[in-house]
Amino acid sequence: MEAKFFDHSVAHVNEVSIYVTNLEYSLAFYQYLFDFSLLEKSQHQAVLSANGATPILTLEQPEFVLSKQQGRTGLYHFAILLPNRSDLASFLQFCLEEQIPFGASDHHVSEAIYLTDPDGNGIEVYRDRPSSRWKWDDDQVMMTTLRLDTAGLLTEPSSNWEGAPKESLIGHVHLHVNNLEQAKAFYVKILGFTEVAHYPGALFLSTGDYHHHIAINVWNGENALPPEKYSAGLKYFSIAFPKAQAIDLIHDQLKKKGWHAIRAKDGEGLYVDDPSGNKIFLSV
Repeated sequence: MEAKFFDHSVAHVNEVSIYVTNLEYSLAFYQYLFDFSLLEKSQHQAVLSANGATPILTLEQPEFVLSKQQGRTGLYHFAILLPNRSDLASFLQFCLEEQIPFGASDHHVSEAIYLTDPDGNGIEVYRDRPSSRWKWDDDQVMMTTLRLDTAGLLTEPSSNWEGAPKESLIGHVHLHVNNLEQAKAFYVKILGFTEVAHYPGALFLSTGDYHHHIAINVWNGENALPPEKYSAGLKYFSIAFPKAQAIDLIHDQLKKKGWHAIRAKDGEGLYVDDPSGNKIFLSV
């Protein structure tokens, strides 16, 4: 993990909030996998942290929650970035021993394990290769989807998995959208991200030359509908910006375009939907 891709100099995703159908069951699931610290707990919400101070994941069970709707826009997966390869090796061994179903891929820039939570929300757990080993063709980074060498990963010296290390963070989110070009225009021209890679039906966006902080795809179909309110899945994800002035500038651009955005009650953040209805909280 390289801090320069997630520090105060670059815009990056730092928190995800999801709707779940059974808070206690989902909380037990995430604690079982990651042993996150519980920062806050109420009847309908639990706020989790890797470092014991900063929220990383919020689980919320609305009163009138609906099961996750397939074929809609919304969350494809959120990704938890581990500090080291040895951490991923420990997690892989844990999944094997506990017989947890998973998929695994080598993306050249990273090695990743994929899981699904009880509501069908996708989770990626990954480690980055050093950025000095990433291959760029002008402004495009090379990414692949190959079978992960799990046997090789398991030879990495590691200890028993005891939960996500405190340095773990949200590395990226991957979203279903219903129009790739409209979504790209929003994230690039308004929020200031840069396209750094593309797959059939998908784009990868970042700041500071990371391989991606946000990915968008139309794999649920062009013109897919947003999920109904309170459906299990994404409530919002949070993007941290280096300066408050950046959020003010974004707000001004949104107002000029007639785009609906809501200031947070403390005035320090901004809630906005992307063109496909994915909710975002912009903060410093």
